[in-house]
Amino acid sequence: MDEFAPAKLNLYLHVTGRRDDGYHLLESLVAFADMGDRVSVAASSDLRLSVEGPFAAQVPNDDGNLVLQAARALAAALDRPPAAEIRLTKTLPVASGIGGGSADAAATLRALLRLWDAALPAPALMDLALRLGADVPVCLHGRTCHLSGIGERLDPAPSVADQPIVLVNPGVGVSTPAVFKARQAPFSSPLRLTDPSGGPHALAQALAQRRNDLAPPAISLEPTIADVLAAIEATPSCLLARMSGSGATCFGLFETVDQAHTAAREIATQQPSWWVEATRLR
Repeated sequence: MDEFAPAKLNLYLHVTGRRDDGYHLLESLVAFADMGDRVSVAASSDLRLSVEGPFAAQVPNDDGNLVLQAARALAAALDRPPAAEIRLTKTLPVASGIGGGSADAAATLRALLRLWDAALPAPALMDLALRLGADVPVCLHGRTCHLSGIGERLDPAPSVADQPIVLVNPGVGVSTPAVFKARQAPFSSPLRLTDPSGGPHALAQALAQRRNDLAPPAISLEPTIADVLAAIEATPSCLLARMSGSGATCFGLFETVDQAHTAAREIATQQPSWWVEATRLR
């Protein structure tokens, strides 16, 4: 059983409030890239995890890994032993704002439900996903949507499929709790983007009226993010450059695939230590 774990992108992200329990309320248009990690599962007498791929060395293969947490939580919910051999192919940077660990956990849930020939009611499955992490429900959903609340409210959104993008990560990890703690700006008003259609230029113009509220605090903690945004914006065909999630990965929107690939080559030549990929939204 094999499941794709696509990179998650916050095309914009507004922090709209804070609950009494400390969790922040968000509004975001979330989309997924046509690249990501991969989770494979097979029958086994116990629970095992192996990690391979270019970022395998950055991933724990002990109980701190969300993949193992997801497997154990699902097994408990199904009242069955957590028995499976799991292989994670890690191609996304770790702690990078594109939902890598959350996407891996979501893919694990999907794959194990197939392997174990099991099912959970959708509300119970989403509740389990939310207990694993705020981004796991949207990664389990896996389609362009409006996210709100603390990540549990997912509403349909018009597709942005085939939009060419470039992803850039400078090789630094950013702590999400630290970014939220460093945020000092007032809360933003909701400004849901209800119609991102009309092509790349219209999408870029609509997103330019919105922002990522976590970018300023993330840059204050890791100034290299500003360099990444500047490098993307400096490419001739870039329509919009923005940080995703709590960083440090940033993305650029482009009109054509050729322009995205040209920009990716230009950035990679100038910054050979950065992770740079041209791809599309799904």
